[in-house]
Order: sequence, then structure tokens, then C-alpha cells
Amino acid sequence: MEEKKLLKGNEAIAEAAIRGGCRAFFGYPITPQNEIPEYMSFRMPEVGGVFIQSESEVSAINMVYGAAGSGARAMTSSSSPGISLKQEGISYIAGAEVPCVIVNMVRSGPGLGGIQPAQCDYFQSVKGGGHGDYKMLVYGPNSVQECVDIMYNAFDKAFEYRMPVMILGDGMLGQIMEAVTLPPMKDFSNVPNPDWAADGTRYGNDRRVINSLYIQPDELEALNHKLFAKYDVLQEKECMYEEYLCEDAEIVITAYGTVARIAKSAVDMLRESGVKAGLLRPITVFPFPSDRFARLASRSEVKKFVSVELSMGQMVEDVRLAVNGKKPVEFFGRCGGNVMTGEDIVEYIIKGGK
Repeated sequence: MEEKKLLKGNEAIAEAAIRGGCRAFFGYPITPQNEIPEYMSFRMPEVGGVFIQSESEVSAINMVYGAAGSGARAMTSSSSPGISLKQEGISYIAGAEVPCVIVNMVRSGPGLGGIQPAQCDYFQSVKGGGHGDYKMLVYGPNSVQECVDIMYNAFDKAFEYRMPVMILGDGMLGQIMEAVTLPPMKDFSNVPNPDWAADGTRYGNDRRVINSLYIQPDELEALNHKLFAKYDVLQEKECMYEEYLCEDAEIVITAYGTVARIAKSAVDMLRESGVKAGLLRPITVFPFPSDRFARLASRSEVKKFVSVELSMGQMVEDVRLAVNGKKPVEFFGRCGGNVMTGEDIVEYIIKGGK
């Protein structure tokens, strides 16, 4: 049954993962996501699951690889430098077509940076991040409730497409506390293990092998084409976005995650001052809602787009690709752990982008 609780973002993500079927968690501490493994450490044993604090981020992602390869609903969580350490394993997982869920509560960088919120891992998340040609299904939720809703179904999406799914949050989202409605526990007791899983029950000619090594170039090329055909399906079926007051908008602000909430308040303030502004918020940052941006760019009333980010400018490149020169695309951002206000966005737009 559904349950209403007041939860911190990190705790809500962990509980939603458990209710969505997660039964194996492997992680290593790093701020600002530490509440996720802390929560998992006592909740997983309560539901018959496995929790292991690994000796490093590298070992954590390889534990996920092994558990998920046997058919388990496995996940890990970390923050920026920790996700960097996991990239080799993530590439292996993508190449082996193994489903899992990865949470990144982004902190400011580069380097060790700081523990404050940022969005400077966008490129790393949506462009692959590790070696080779691969992608993940990447969500950028903007509220604790949306974290719950996305995480609850993340394992289903991972298994449907046999690929890693990432929840791309930030320090604000992980630490804020909001009232949420938690969905009921999913029951997988009568669901058979996938026929691809290397669970030790199939022998002889029916053995299952989890592998990302292809010595023959034609075989590896075929795998790459298979993966990218899958990504095309994601673009068609899994693209998610939210529009706010875009019907007559002359200036389209775009932002994802918690920054989109700040941008939404800026839209309201701009409307009050007579500026016809709207917000287009990507919910999936891969697949990116390129078609919707292109359609908005074709409208005669739209004068420009403004990408608002906690970075030096990353998602703005995908906005420019989608708009394809039809309208100007500007960038407004803060970085280093600083967070803009709605008033900052309004001032930038009122002053004409200066």
C-alpha cells in the first residue's frame, strides 16, 4: 500500500529503490550521497537483500556487474569523483548488456572540488563517460517525489532494455526534505530469472556467459550497432520533458533537475513583469528531447533559448544541436557550488543576456 512520509532526497531514493525491487546494493561513502548507503545498510537486511560497503568505488561497480549479471536487481550510488572511478565498470556493464541502476548526486568540481551542488557531470553522464561507444538511460529529477517515481520504475527500465540506468541528481536534491508518497512494494517472488542471466542453473550448450570482450572486429561492430539501435528506441519511447507556459513564450528557458525549480520561479517573475517567458525542462537528459526543442525553435514568436545550469555550460551544447541554428541559444550558469536565484535569472534576461 502507498505510504506518505517526510524524507530527505537520498533516503527517499533508497526506499523507492527497495520498493522497486532492489535487493543488492554495493557502495562506498562520499558526500553528499552518504545517506543512501547508510539507509541501505539497515533496510536491505530487513527485506532479505544484500548490502556491502566495498573497499573502493572500483570494487563497488564490479560487484554490481557480478550481481546484476546473475539477474539480481543491483545498484550503486556515489558522487562525482566516485562515479569517475566507476566508469570502466560502467562501460563493461553497458557492453555486456547488463541491467543495473546508478545514482550520482553531483558535487562541484573539477578534482576533489567541493561538496556543494553542481551539474558539471552532465557530459560524463549523457555522453557515455567511460571508454567506447555507449549510452545510459539518464534521468534528471527535480523533486524528491520525482526521485521516488523515477527510481521506483528504474529497474524495470534497466531490465526492459538490458542497460544501466542513471539517476542524475545533485547535492541539493539529496539533502532537501520533502513530503512524498511512497508506492507499494513490488513483488518479484514469482518472476523467473531472465534467460540471459548467468545464475549457474544452465549448463551444457545452454550456458549463459556475461561478457564484453569481442576479439573479432565484425562481432564488436555488430554489438555497437545493436546498442545504438536500442538507443534509437529510447529516443522514440522513453523521452520525457515538462513544459511550463511555453504556449506563447518568446523566451524559452531550459533547465533540468533542481535548477529547473529555480528557473520556474524566474518564469513567473518574468511574466509578472510583462516578459513572455516559458520553461522547457528535460526529465530524461538521455534521451534528450531534441524534437521538442526543434519544434519550439520553429515557432515565429520564439526569440531565443536560455540554458540555465550549475556548470560552465554543458547541456547548452545539446540545446544548440537541437535548435540547429533556428534561434539564438544563450547560457547562464553558476559553478563551484554557487547556486543562482530566480532573481539572478530574471536580471540576466532583463539585461538582454549581459
